[in-house]
Amino acid sequence: MTSALEAFFASRGPLVEPIGPTYATAVARLEAFVLSGGKRVRPMFAWLGWTAAGGEPSGPGAEQVVTACAALELVQACALIHDDIIDNSDTRRGRPTVHVGFAADHSASKWAGSADRFGMAAGIICGDLALAWADDMFSGSGVPGPAMARARPVWAAMRTEVLGGQLLDIVAEASGDGRRGTAELINRFKTAAYTVERPLHLGAELAGADSQLIEDLRGFGAAIGVAFQLRDDLLGVFGDPAVTGKPSGDDLIEGKRTELLARALDHGDQHDPSAATRLRALLGRELPAGEIDEARAILHDLGAVRAIEARITSLTERALAILEPSSMTAGPKRQLQEMALSGAHRDH
Repeated sequence: MTSALEAFFASRGPLVEPIGPTYATAVARLEAFVLSGGKRVRPMFAWLGWTAAGGEPSGPGAEQVVTACAALELVQACALIHDDIIDNSDTRRGRPTVHVGFAADHSASKWAGSADRFGMAAGIICGDLALAWADDMFSGSGVPGPAMARARPVWAAMRTEVLGGQLLDIVAEASGDGRRGTAELINRFKTAAYTVERPLHLGAELAGADSQLIEDLRGFGAAIGVAFQLRDDLLGVFGDPAVTGKPSGDDLIEGKRTELLARALDHGDQHDPSAATRLRALLGRELPAGEIDEARAILHDLGAVRAIEARITSLTERALAILEPSSMTAGPKRQLQEMALSGAHRDH
């Protein structure tokens, strides 16, 4: 996947160069962001959807499918760059976020105006470019017309869903909507569909899979995708910054309306109102280490951590149960089983 991305960035040179060195520098920052980190999860799931439906990795069309799958990494780059701006995050993968890097350029050059505002504006443009180039890379992958015609509606649905999930997320945070139903809807569309379900669906359509196999892959993806997000929710509060690459407790400081938080508040409102009130008071503001620890303790005391761990286990078991009787080829099935288990129980 990385070599396909490298080749694509190289192919953009003739378009970028005439616009000047400023644009070339921004593109280099985007390229470094895409190539220097990330687990390529979405392209890998798309590839496994293709091979699960009979795509031959050593066949004549495999290189084109790799390029189409790798385009998902540019959609992810857009999502992460914009997400870091929305969340006002300083680091990503242990490095300064893209908008923070642009702000540092502004400061170092002693330009007029606010460095932070410049950084956000340049970051938005950089994320937009990633999304535009994702479409270019996907549509220009060289995948034959009939396969592209099958896959294109899935590509369109995925982009629409992830942006809808993102909007639901920021509205929930701003409005204080802590309902479990809202958190579950966000998990469904912002993460599960975009991270696992639609990439698998995309790959399966590229291979011409039958309707039952597509149903199986989507069912697996929907379940394990939510499990992945629930693990992210736990890591956002309890993760080790040295492992995750992000400051610990960020989700509390940002006031993210996760399912972890929703379960804690639901239980607290019914059984321990004072704890629920205190937890709400700790959300959405800068917190010293002692108050982050206090919030973590409340989440444990209200049973939310235990409940989320149980739900991760249940969703993982459901996903594996869908996978087991499926008609997909043995190798990809085994890989999906391994990815489900490792992803649901990861520490970063």
